[in-house]
Amino acid sequence: MRWFVPVAVMTLGGVLAWAGRVEAASEVIELKDGHQVTGEVVAEKANALYIDLGFDVVRIPRDQVVHRGKPGEGGPPGVVAVRGGDADPTGFWSSGPLKSAPVKELVHQYGEAVVSIETPSGKGSGFILNDDGYAVTNNHVIEGETRISAILYQNVSSGLARRRIENVEIVALNPFMDLALLKLPPQKEMKYSHVVLGSLDDLNAGDGAFAVGNPLGLERSVSQGIVSTRTRNLEGLVYLQTDAAINPGNSGGPLFNLRGEVVGVTSLKATRGESLGFAIPVTYVKDFLRNREAFSFDKNNPNTGYHYLDPPRRHRAGRPPGASPVSEGQGKGQDRISAGTSGRAPLP
Repeated sequence: MRWFVPVAVMTLGGVLAWAGRVEAASEVIELKDGHQVTGEVVAEKANALYIDLGFDVVRIPRDQVVHRGKPGEGGPPGVVAVRGGDADPTGFWSSGPLKSAPVKELVHQYGEAVVSIETPSGKGSGFILNDDGYAVTNNHVIEGETRISAILYQNVSSGLARRRIENVEIVALNPFMDLALLKLPPQKEMKYSHVVLGSLDDLNAGDGAFAVGNPLGLERSVSQGIVSTRTRNLEGLVYLQTDAAINPGNSGGPLFNLRGEVVGVTSLKATRGESLGFAIPVTYVKDFLRNREAFSFDKNNPNTGYHYLDPPRRHRAGRPPGASPVSEGQGKGQDRISAGTSGRAPLP
């Protein structure tokens, strides 16, 4: 009996040591579709990884791999891993990648974060970044305006419920990038839904995309297509080109990938063609948000884009020299400036 005990112990020790080596060699391979594969990487080729699962060896194309790491290094539930350089240390926005899902589910989950932006002169779209109510839209949607409101579309049992938010604050403007940061005031008994910002690292031409916005005032419309190219040069800036329908009113709204991450801000469309829409890449958006203090809005600062100067004061009271009084009935058919126009031409 004494001869069998050491053999059993040695065998068990060998198994434990072998298992420890296998566990140490294992990696967690995170894929674009949100799934994970755990096993030992037995071969690495230029375009693929070969993973030993213990009972079989599988081939995984490299362009489907998002992240490689050791077991136990995963991110929070719903988020596979945070890409290097994309995370915001202040928590101002959330980063992906998320798990892929049908567009219908993604619209239901993140659609509440897409808002309609209204001003006295027009209407556009936007999306909320965090629980504090900060939102992104296009600069041209609110350009020259300070009276801004937002319309939220909340999921209820009967469909969607509209909720209007007044007194939206302008936080930062970047006219060159055509981006604006707004702040919706806090609401009692309501928490703002927000989007997750994605990355262009794993976005390629041909990948699916969809836009949510208010084209031509048609509230909460969804259009789906693909990314036609991720490097379209227009007037010195790089845009994402998509064949998802983009129309006036979509401006400032999000362009999502098929994981529900925002990869762009819809901004332009070609007027002499079809299915030619353009979105500001999310890399520009993140750079704008990181440096938002540099673009801070101040209505009293002429560097914010517009500033009206007071007209010169008269040194003496009375009628200017050479001016003749105009009584009622005179001057018909002549050009006249009515009070309050300040000499500016009327808007068309």
